[in-house]
Amino acid sequence: MSRSVRTRPEGSGQALSEAYDTALLDLDGVVYAGGSAIAHAVESLATARAGGMRLAYVTNNALRTPDTVAGHLTELGIPTGAEDVITSAQAVARLISEQVPQGARVLVIGGEGLRVALRERGLEPVESADDDPAAVVQGFGGPDLPWGRFAEASYAVARGVPWFASNTDLTIPSGRGIAPGNGAAVEVVRIATGAEPQVAGKPLPPMHRETILRTGAKRPLVVGDRLDTDIEGAFNGEVDSLLVLTGVTDGAQLLAAPPQHRPTYVDADLRGMLGCQPEVVDAGEGGFRCGGWTARAGADRLELDGEGEALDGLRALCAVAWTAAGGGVCELDGEKALARLGI
Repeated sequence: MSRSVRTRPEGSGQALSEAYDTALLDLDGVVYAGGSAIAHAVESLATARAGGMRLAYVTNNALRTPDTVAGHLTELGIPTGAEDVITSAQAVARLISEQVPQGARVLVIGGEGLRVALRERGLEPVESADDDPAAVVQGFGGPDLPWGRFAEASYAVARGVPWFASNTDLTIPSGRGIAPGNGAAVEVVRIATGAEPQVAGKPLPPMHRETILRTGAKRPLVVGDRLDTDIEGAFNGEVDSLLVLTGVTDGAQLLAAPPQHRPTYVDADLRGMLGCQPEVVDAGEGGFRCGGWTARAGADRLELDGEGEALDGLRALCAVAWTAAGGGVCELDGEKALARLGI
């Protein structure tokens, strides 16, 4: 994939599970939600694997170890080994190991996932700023992480100890709604110290590098539900992406996506991996057609005519919105068109 400005979702005459050798799958909002498998996920992943596609699960959540994540997926009916899970804890541990001596102490503000990843790289997790750490690392520690841990990080960072963060997602989905994520915790230390951490997780290059190193993927497809982590991460890694609409991104956000947030393909759920992707074609006079739908730009709004699969209409609308926006964000109102599609 080139980094030129994308102006329409792409089509594929070949099933995505055949066109790409490895799926780099986000978890929350893609494979499961609230701990339960999303509709069609288990069967779709089994079919893709049976057809020869490697499945790797890529998460910014640094709390759980790969073993724990793999166990959860296996319980859901998706057989998974720890080697199939890549976490932001692993990515940040590698980043730290490249900048501090072997065996160095690292002050951990987070959970077991960080500690396991640091030990894997030959580093020693410690708990206090007074333990002479060579680095400080922050990762999601769950809702029970004591407030005093942020103070411990602040003491060390204020003394000039290099500061790292697994990721900076401000929010994280939970069974009860949206909760503060690691990015919110990072903001606490930033406010206290005025410092800036080195960040490893999606959408930044260290996470993509970790994923490729661990999977050996040659033709990877990033599959995610978030534009600002999954899709932007694919853009930064110059690989193709599939956005599924089972998580946080809705139609309006997709139409307004800036270039780095525009996915290669768009589909309803993980069944989109198993089939071809319809082509979006130029219909002339600034319009685009996909399936039975034709979309155009009116004076101040996106217009949609036709009938058929709702997703085809959304793809056509994306082409008009992204073309109109070019390298920016589309300001045309698409509310009425999206309502017609039920999206």
